[in-house]
Amino acid sequence: MPGQIVPLNKSELEKLHLFTGVDFESVMGLLEGCPVNELEEDDVLLHKGEANHFLYVILSGHLRIHLELALDPITILGSGEVVGELSLIDGQPTSAYAIATDHCRLLALNEKTVWSLVEASHAVARNLLFVLSRRLRHGDSVILTTQQLERDYSSYAVIDALTGLYNSRWLDNMLGRQMERCKRAEWTLALLIMDVDDFKKYNDTHGQLTGDRALHTLASTLRESMRPGEMIARCRGDKFIAVLPELDAATARSLGERVRRAIAEMKIYSLDKDLLPPVSVTIGVAQMRDQDTPQTLMAAAGEALSAPAGERQDTLT
Repeated sequence: MPGQIVPLNKSELEKLHLFTGVDFESVMGLLEGCPVNELEEDDVLLHKGEANHFLYVILSGHLRIHLELALDPITILGSGEVVGELSLIDGQPTSAYAIATDHCRLLALNEKTVWSLVEASHAVARNLLFVLSRRLRHGDSVILTTQQLERDYSSYAVIDALTGLYNSRWLDNMLGRQMERCKRAEWTLALLIMDVDDFKKYNDTHGQLTGDRALHTLASTLRESMRPGEMIARCRGDKFIAVLPELDAATARSLGERVRRAIAEMKIYSLDKDLLPPVSVTIGVAQMRDQDTPQTLMAAAGEALSAPAGERQDTLT
């Protein structure tokens, strides 16, 4: 059946080979949006020769792996193990069938999520390398060097692990494209830069884990406040950028004010559901001009963010 988004149990995740030794506080922004698939006995998860874009982590139950359906399984995978990793990484069709032996629950990680997890956590990268070192394709060992993997990780990882938002690599690649698209269509485009107020002091006072929960909650509030097509990225720690096609500066300021109020009013909770101290943000607004490049537009929004109090026409505090 199709995957459902369900709350993830930290104690259950800790038992999975892929997450051995992983700091879950740093990657929950990626994992919380991943669906859990449920299979009944004899349901086929992977068909030999077909494309696959997911790495599946077995939460419960068992999968049997067949090179051919008429032959006995070559292995049976149980709770904590993964399947689909080779076809996801090398982009080749799957080399075997994966079929449920009993009722199975599987955490489904898409390509973007897998690469972002590896980028964010050395423990995930180590565990994935260990899985790869034991797997065979057509009788030959699959050997991938750490340097090769790091190059692949860098090219694929565009999601920030803590918040689940786009990261600065995505912004570097996409902002220019969005600007050109809007110029061709003669649309406006606005940029919001959001900076968490006194975040270093917040971290120093309350601890990094509390700071991480604040950023994670802030990211969720930003997603809820934006319309489809309005893109948000986390850049350099406590700075967030929203790319707003078809909005002018005045409309962007109104949106920014709603966002600022929502963040000021949001409740931040620890993973144990304890209420944590609130945060606030300052927001800078800039509208794209015909001559703007990504660098000049970012600079304009940054100048609005850092303008002196008496000159903050495009700053929301």
